[in-house]
Formats: sequence, C-alpha cells, structure tokens
Amino acid sequence: MIKVFKKIRYNLITENRPRKYFKYAIGEIVLVTIGILIALAINNWNEKNREKLYLFFNRGFKN
Repeated sequence: MIKVFKKIRYNLITENRPRKYFKYAIGEIVLVTIGILIALAINNWNEKNREKLYLFFNRGFKN
C-alpha cells in the first residue's frame, strides 16, 4: 500500500501539478487524523470496560 502512495506522490511531483499534489497531501493528512481518532476511541472504550470489570470483581470479593 505504501508503494502505491509513493508512486502517486512521485507522479504528481514530476508532472509539476502542485494543486493535485496539495489535494493528495490534504487527503493523506485527513486519513491519518481519522485513524488516530479511531484508535483513541477504541482505547477509551477499552479503559471503560477495564474499570467496569475491576469494580465488578472488587465488589464480589469483598462480600
């Protein structure tokens, strides 16, 4: 997949089309940002579940 992006980027630079290159660059930045936000959402979800399990097991062993 990385080779595909490198090839697209190289072609846009060598063809001297700065507008298309900037559109490509902005699209790549947006994709990376979306990936980071998804990873953070998954991490927060896992933390909440871990806290729920901790509380559930602590209550069970204290009684």
